[in-house]
Amino acid sequence: MKNSLQIKYFILILGGVLISSCTDHRSLPPKYEAETYCIDEDFKDEIVLRKPELEPITEKMHLTGKIEPNPERVVHFASLVDGLISKTHFSEGDVVQEGQVLIELRSSELADLYAQQRIIDSQIEVAEHDLEAAEARFEDGIASRKELTDARSGLMILTAEKEKINAKLNFFSASEERGVFEIKAPQSGIVTAKNIVSGETVSAGGDVLFTISDLSTVWVMVNVFATHVKHIQKGMDVKISTLSYPGELFDGKIDYISQVLDEESRALKARVILSNPELLLKPGMLVDVDALKVGEELQLTIPTQSMVFDNNEHFVVIYKNDCELENRKVELKSSINGISFISDGLEEDEQIISKNHLLIYEQLKNFQN
Repeated sequence: MKNSLQIKYFILILGGVLISSCTDHRSLPPKYEAETYCIDEDFKDEIVLRKPELEPITEKMHLTGKIEPNPERVVHFASLVDGLISKTHFSEGDVVQEGQVLIELRSSELADLYAQQRIIDSQIEVAEHDLEAAEARFEDGIASRKELTDARSGLMILTAEKEKINAKLNFFSASEERGVFEIKAPQSGIVTAKNIVSGETVSAGGDVLFTISDLSTVWVMVNVFATHVKHIQKGMDVKISTLSYPGELFDGKIDYISQVLDEESRALKARVILSNPELLLKPGMLVDVDALKVGEELQLTIPTQSMVFDNNEHFVVIYKNDCELENRKVELKSSINGISFISDGLEEDEQIISKNHLLIYEQLKNFQN
C-alpha cells in the first residue's frame, strides 16, 4: 500500500513538471519582424525609376473615318479599241506588277493594223528602189534635184506611217502569234475593281474594265460633326486604330478639311494621308480617329502603366531610397496614348517606380496593415 502511494505521488509530481514546461514554452516572445520594407539588392536591378515630366495638356477628341485609296494613285482602265475579251489573267483583290499581262483582247483592228503594216512595207520597198534610181539619174544629169527631193520625201512619209503603225501595235502589246492585243497593268498595285469576264465584248472608250490602286499610301476620310468643327484644324496630330489590328496605332496629321458638308453623312470631311507599306489598311475599313488638341497649359505626366489602380483610386510608388518608399494617391486628370496627366499628389522632382511597381505596392500595403 505504501509503495502504491509513493508511485501516485511520483506521477503527480512528474505531471506538474510537464505542465509547467509547456506553459513556459507558450510564453516565449514572438519572432522578430522588420517594421520597414526595403528593396532587396538583387531585386533593385528589376525596377526602373523615372521622374514626371511637364508637357502641354492634350485633349483627345474621338472621331470616326474610313480608309480610301489615294485617287492620285488609282488607274481606271477602259479599252481604246473594240473587241472581244478572249482571256483574263487576274481577279479582284490580286496584287499585280507593272507590265503584267491582265487581258487578251481579240479585235478586227489588230488585223487592220497588220494589213496596213504589210502594205507599208511593200510601199517602202518600192520607194527605196525609186530613190536609188532617182539618185543615179541625178548623178548622170538626167533627173532634176526636185525629182530627187520628191523621191526622198515619199520614202520619209512611208517610213513615218510605218512607225505610227508599229507604235500602235506596241502600245496595245500586240501578239501576232495569238492574234490578240495584250492589255498590261499600267502600274503596280492591287486590283480593286474588275468589271469584265471572258467572252464579253467591249467598246473603245466604253466602261472601265478594271481598276488598279497603289495602296502604299491611303487616305483616311474623317467625319467631323458639328460638335467638333471648331476644334479640328489642319496640321492636327491624330492616332488611328481599327478593329482589325487591336492595340496598334497609326500616326498621322490632318492635311485637309472640306468646307462643304457631305450630303450623305452630314459632316465635314477631313483627310489624313497615311503611309501603308505593309498594305495593312484596306479600302473600306472603318477606323477610330483620336484627334489630339494640344493646349498651352503644362501638366505633370507619367506613363499610364506606372500607376496602380486600387479601390477605385490611382496610386504611384514614390522612391526616395531603398528603404524609404511610399504608396501615394494621385489625382488623374486624363490619359492619352499611354501618357497620364496628374493634377495632384506628385511633385516634379520626385521619383516613381515604373517597373515591377505593383509588387512593391503590395509589399508596402502589407507592411502598413
